[in-house]
Amino acid sequence: MVLKKASLVLVVSIFSLASYAQTYEVFDKDLKLKFRVEYDQINILGEAVRISTVNNELKLLSKEYKPYFDLKANQVIAYDQPWIVVKGKDGMGAFHEYGIEVFPTTYDDIQTYFTRVLAKKGDRYFVYDHATKQTKPIGAFDEAFMALNGQVVAKNSQGYFLPLSGNPDRIFEKITQVNENFLFVQQPTGYGLVNREGDYVLEPVIDRLDHLEGDYFFGFDGNQYMLIKGREGKADIRYTSYHKITVENDVILEYIHGKLRRVMNYDGILLDQVGMEAVSSVGEKHYNVRLRDAKIGLLGPKGWEVNPMSQVDKILPGSEGLYPAYKGGKIGFVDKQGRWVIPPSYEQVGKFSQGKAAVSTRGSWAFINTQGNPLTEFKFEQSQGFVQGVAVVQYQGLFNLVDAAGHVLFDQGFDRIFPTENNYYLTERQGLMGLLSPAGKVIAEPSFQEIRREEFDRIVARQGDKYGILNENGEFLLPLYYRNIIFDQGSQQILAEDAYQFEIEDLTKSSTSNQGKKKRGS
Repeated sequence: MVLKKASLVLVVSIFSLASYAQTYEVFDKDLKLKFRVEYDQINILGEAVRISTVNNELKLLSKEYKPYFDLKANQVIAYDQPWIVVKGKDGMGAFHEYGIEVFPTTYDDIQTYFTRVLAKKGDRYFVYDHATKQTKPIGAFDEAFMALNGQVVAKNSQGYFLPLSGNPDRIFEKITQVNENFLFVQQPTGYGLVNREGDYVLEPVIDRLDHLEGDYFFGFDGNQYMLIKGREGKADIRYTSYHKITVENDVILEYIHGKLRRVMNYDGILLDQVGMEAVSSVGEKHYNVRLRDAKIGLLGPKGWEVNPMSQVDKILPGSEGLYPAYKGGKIGFVDKQGRWVIPPSYEQVGKFSQGKAAVSTRGSWAFINTQGNPLTEFKFEQSQGFVQGVAVVQYQGLFNLVDAAGHVLFDQGFDRIFPTENNYYLTERQGLMGLLSPAGKVIAEPSFQEIRREEFDRIVARQGDKYGILNENGEFLLPLYYRNIIFDQGSQQILAEDAYQFEIEDLTKSSTSNQGKKKRGS
């Protein structure tokens, strides 16, 4: 089974039915206890989807975690917002996250898109359209799939079809996905583009059609070269030329009478320069342009970033007005005018950040300022750039943080340091995890098997099989007691799973004396 979505993001969650039920303490975002939920097993799939898997049943839950809809299945295969794909004893099915049955659990395969669901039974295919709230058969095919742009692409012995388009019987030699907006189609007359409605935006008359990036394409027809931008109504031919255009190694070049003359971007001419000998990509849509007088310049997305200069072998994208440049196997920095500001004397360098750059010689790293003056000794084994006044380094075999003066912040280093979202740092020592603030303040020493920052002042930590919640000062707001802690962003609530579990068989006995017996959780 293949599940596709136009956003290219597919969230797959698989739940086996739990053989036990739990009790949960439900807190608000201020960690005030609101209520308790007993005899359930809860999974949060998304902001609008809460699933109960207790008592051999799959049910949707409200924000108060009350069951309100039976999914009639025993497994959730995927949640691809807004669709929930499930599997029962007779096959697969699909539901809208609001509790609408789209396909019962009797199908062989389910594929999803934002507004559509494609279901297969045998060789027959069916599509549910959320806009019309209707399901319709689209025919029998050898295979079919939901394309990234929302069209269904189908195939049989005759060829390819677009059964949801305005001309569902039209036969194509081949159809290929490009992105969330367009499909490549091939006919005996050539290549073309089809939009999300299944209509031509570029008739299939192009001899060659290549995807560049986003909605940009490179085409060749007869003796004419084209740069094309796809649009919903009709493709826009941004540039045409009868002179040769090549696309090689992420560089688009135009030759006039056999001589290199222009560097192109997706919309047309980026640089028109007489006397170019070669152009090479140096990453990030930047190019080194070598001229006949042996000068080299750095060309960026908007033009020259470093003017052509002599006595240089290579120039890289930079920052803060300084650009790493090679000469004779060594690296220094040049400015926008093509002048050496820091002579080439290093083996490796990083970009400048907050007025400092990491540089390496003889395998050791140090930091320099924008004048090339050393800020530290060459004593680090590795180093990264500065962020909010600190940088990650490897020192004496362990990882550490240094401040702007190059002082190591911690007497005892870490086995690893991981930059995370919002410039926090996960630390690891002897297999245990900790957390540092963006300024390098210790929030939690490495003493946890798991630690994750859910939001400001709310950090979930696990020690052994117990979970708790820390604040930004490393103080416990909820103790290390719970079996699990789940943040339900949709309801702005926090579920703390109690350390007790309930046996299902106790719940089904009619004797009230047996109901509610608790078994200590493992």
